[in-house]
Amino acid sequence: MASNTSIRVGVRTRSLAEPRLQYIRQLGATDIFIDHADIDEEPDEFNDQDAGTTLPVGRDEIPTVDALEAAKERTEAAGLTLTGIQSLPYSLYGDIMFGRDGREEALAQITTLIRNLGEAEIPILGYQWNPRGVVPMRTGTVDLRGNAQGTAFDYDLLEAPDELAPGLDREYTEDEFWDNYEAFLETVLPIAEEAGVEMALHPVDPPVLESMCGIPRLCRSVEAFERAMGLVKSENHSLKLCLGCFSQMGEDVTEVLRTFAEHDQIGFIHFRDVVGTVPKFHETFVDEGNFDTTEVIETLDDIGYDGVVIPDHVPQMTDDTDWRHRSRGYTVGYLRGVIDTVQ
Repeated sequence: MASNTSIRVGVRTRSLAEPRLQYIRQLGATDIFIDHADIDEEPDEFNDQDAGTTLPVGRDEIPTVDALEAAKERTEAAGLTLTGIQSLPYSLYGDIMFGRDGREEALAQITTLIRNLGEAEIPILGYQWNPRGVVPMRTGTVDLRGNAQGTAFDYDLLEAPDELAPGLDREYTEDEFWDNYEAFLETVLPIAEEAGVEMALHPVDPPVLESMCGIPRLCRSVEAFERAMGLVKSENHSLKLCLGCFSQMGEDVTEVLRTFAEHDQIGFIHFRDVVGTVPKFHETFVDEGNFDTTEVIETLDDIGYDGVVIPDHVPQMTDDTDWRHRSRGYTVGYLRGVIDTVQ
């Protein structure tokens, strides 16, 4: 019996150059999420280090409606759909998160971005409440099959997890961070509703830990996400549900999917997995790890998920590019095969 849902495979990319878009379409992916362009601010070994044709998104770099529409047209010309912006950089939300001077300016820029996305009919804005580049995310790499490389986290290898992060003059409390976050939602969600844009929240990575380097880690558990979704009720607030992060928590990801699907709170999905859980884990290929990929796709089909899954962090394979064309292509193909089999 044919399924009534449509689980699509998308790709995140900084580059919007024609060869990149052609390659993504050749893989059979359908949706694009644009990564912000500032790799100096947030070094990211999983994405483009040299993206000459891109769409800058950052502090004092809010794309205009015309720029968004041009990116959309470029994507559609390659047979793809520009579904959203992958995430906001820390420079845009950091002052809001810490309640510092500059938060009003940052809020104004974010709300402008939301309105511009709405006018350009680009439906999703991913974001996180996690100071990337300020606290450590990984501690090294491990060998995977065939000597591919996967990133790893081992809390015992952190040099000074209890020392204040650079630039902080004191430790922040969780109550402060929840208050600042609620104020952020009270400002942006009504505008998102007016614009027809969905805000999709990503977990902290690594999760579970309550605080690191003097900074509370709010979105670290299922319970924390339930609280986040309940602070300011809105049909335009959802999860950028990262399966890898929930796997790192030690959660049954199929139950996580059912929990948030019940309230229609899954915006889109980062599809990756790890071996192990916090405080020690490493990332791996999509066909290895803590959960069973086929079971997860079957769950998505069962709950009626009609949206995008994105290969997120993929291993480094031999002779691959910085964007990891080989590994990303393998992951897209694997996911498409499982989805086609299930549906």
